[in-house]
Amino acid sequence: MTSPASPALRAGQAAHLPPAGGAKAVPPPTSIAPPLSRALALFALALGSFVIGTSEFASMGIIQLISASLGIAVPQATGAVTAYALGVVIGAPAVTLAAARLNRRTLLLALMALFILGNVLSALAASLPQLMAARFLAGLPQGAYFGAGAMVASYIMGPGQSGRAFAIVMTGLTVATIIGSPLATFLGQHLGWRETYLAVAALSTLALLAIRQWLPRTAALDGAPIIQELSALRKGRVWAIMAVASTGIASLFAIYTFVGPIVTDAARLAPAMIPLALAMFGIGMTVGNTAGGRLADLYPMRGLVLGFGSALVVLTVLAVQGQQPWVLFPALFALGAGLMAAIPTMQVHLTRLAPEAPSLMGAMTLAACNLGNAIGAWAGGGAIDAGFGLLSPAWAGFVLTATGLAIFSLLQRKAGR
Repeated sequence: MTSPASPALRAGQAAHLPPAGGAKAVPPPTSIAPPLSRALALFALALGSFVIGTSEFASMGIIQLISASLGIAVPQATGAVTAYALGVVIGAPAVTLAAARLNRRTLLLALMALFILGNVLSALAASLPQLMAARFLAGLPQGAYFGAGAMVASYIMGPGQSGRAFAIVMTGLTVATIIGSPLATFLGQHLGWRETYLAVAALSTLALLAIRQWLPRTAALDGAPIIQELSALRKGRVWAIMAVASTGIASLFAIYTFVGPIVTDAARLAPAMIPLALAMFGIGMTVGNTAGGRLADLYPMRGLVLGFGSALVVLTVLAVQGQQPWVLFPALFALGAGLMAAIPTMQVHLTRLAPEAPSLMGAMTLAACNLGNAIGAWAGGGAIDAGFGLLSPAWAGFVLTATGLAIFSLLQRKAGR
């Protein structure tokens, strides 16, 4: 439903910007659906992000299985993780802009169908290049899905709650690290890594049906002209915040990518403890995401500073004492919580910088995080290959997150001046 003050207003347009002359901003349209319909729509969005997160993070949990099956070293097998991340980075702006005028509900359905195809092809891959190509394809829809999903969630929840709306969509991804990824890892250990991707494809089909059934059919979710979306990319501060996101979040993936070897070889625990380690990571990410959504709406900058700052402390502890199980598991929880608390802040900040392109900004947030995925996996693997040990990715992550925090501090000082 559109605002009475602006009958033609749509969720993808910049109607909440103050017009020339200082007139009062007009809020974006909001849903007036019954509470149950709202809850089901939000659940459908979160279910979609759950299967996407399960596919992304499960690849890291089964990396040793892929390595053994294809006859390659573990650092080489991380090419599949990197390929997926690059698919997200490239697909986020490319798919979002190509589908700029599509209704967001239609776009979400198309993206989920493409995601299903990518996971089926992953299961059928017979070599590392084939697997990398399939994972790249599976990654293409992710950024656009979260961008469109965040816009739909904001429409459902109403103005002033963009941080919480984005956190709700992200909740599916973080819950995937608690339930989906450990279960997928368990499935891979007992049936095979190919079956993991087939199971993800099957669950993704259910998510597609839920989106089709429960998301509102409304012109308020129509897209915007591509020129309007592109205008956001001319703003230097948008790119600077993306640099903050990609470097700051990279430490999460520098550790998460190598959780399996860290648990079995560094901490000398049984492989059965890998799903527990992944679950601890996921619980922390879910807690941090929920807190970060509220912080982003109330205090625009605190979530990022607190999140990155706490992550630097945890990474130091991991690097020094991560071989101790009583240190490792709480540290994984704390690292996930700290870094995920920063993500809603970055999303809200980007949306405020470019309110005329909410879908693109949501997609670019995910693109930046997945660029961090690729950077973190590369840096962690490089540290291990250099002979610094299985805990050395923590030091690599420390440098990356410190870089992100430093860039953000410079931006704030420049804004203050």
